[in-house]
Amino acid sequence: MTNFTDLSVVPALITALEKQHIVEPSPIQIAAIAPLAAGKDAYLRAETGTGKTLAYLLPLFAGIDVTKAATQVIIVAPTHELAIQIHRQCCELAQNAAWAIRTVLLIGGTAATRQIDKLKTQPHIVVGSPGRMVELMERGKLKTKHVRAIVLDEADRLLSDESLSWVQTLIAGVPSKPQLIFASATIEQQTRRVLETLAPQAVMLRADAAAVNPNIEHWYLICENRDKPDILRKLLHALDVPRCIVFVHRNGVAEEVASKLNHHRLPVADLNSELSKIERKKAMDGIRSGATRIMIASDLAARGLDLPGITHVFNLDVPTLSKAYLHRVGRTARAGAHGTAISLVTEIEARLIARYEEDLGITIQCVRVQNGEIKSARPR
Repeated sequence: MTNFTDLSVVPALITALEKQHIVEPSPIQIAAIAPLAAGKDAYLRAETGTGKTLAYLLPLFAGIDVTKAATQVIIVAPTHELAIQIHRQCCELAQNAAWAIRTVLLIGGTAATRQIDKLKTQPHIVVGSPGRMVELMERGKLKTKHVRAIVLDEADRLLSDESLSWVQTLIAGVPSKPQLIFASATIEQQTRRVLETLAPQAVMLRADAAAVNPNIEHWYLICENRDKPDILRKLLHALDVPRCIVFVHRNGVAEEVASKLNHHRLPVADLNSELSKIERKKAMDGIRSGATRIMIASDLAARGLDLPGITHVFNLDVPTLSKAYLHRVGRTARAGAHGTAISLVTEIEARLIARYEEDLGITIQCVRVQNGEIKSARPR
């Protein structure tokens, strides 16, 4: 069994990991730590919840010169929530290792003034959204002279048309060619084409793991679209769900479902793209603390969102793409735990179940709710 010592992780970082109750490296960490420590450009591809963040943070932390007051690592994320999570992990790792590594969070939706003040401390690592980073770099506030590595977390999204120009500007703004690290659960054709330009020598690092976490049990239930909120409520009661995420397509649906569940005195929070940063943080803190058991989320939260103890994922609106199903259900059964993914589908939407099964190599059981209990059902 490979351990962190075998991977040449320095003792201080091993101690820090032990404080987080992490004692064995995951497959992607085993695959990635040595190549990244050697400074290679790389694409880390592994299912969600397998430790990709630590796979790149451990070698990057080991290479930071803490005596140099300069930004040396830039980590880019497509959403504020993911950036906040990575920033939190950086701070926790530094604290547990007793290393004086400073990290600053740079995201939009908040006043840039405070972020500019924090940049004056010359943090070793900056984590944030691409738009805000480019803005501060072009204003001369984010100094890139000593940057040696750039990480693009959820690379498929960052290398899409919407964010690609920001990413290209950010990379071009680093005087000396930085190490480029990409991390994602998937890799699209467009991503491959962009990689050939940005990092033609990038090594592909893939963990030997199934596309879908085998610790997830998959169910689906056929019902009318108008009945989905009521069926969801019955499922929550029947399963006595400790903590879950309910995915919907549109913000308006999220608000409607949250209102109906609140009416039945179910502790629920709504996370959608129209909320302010403060409202989103309140929603995230509620479910992390256990004050909220149910989070209604639009697809904003489908990738990169890491919430502890999620036991169930409900697809109230089912995704049309199998990879989107993969990303959603990956919010449960993390770090070796078990979880359940339940999709509520109409008769027309039921055809998507067969697609998920074929594309992802999984079996999804048809169920129904009867007298407050979950029963097996025959597909119609």
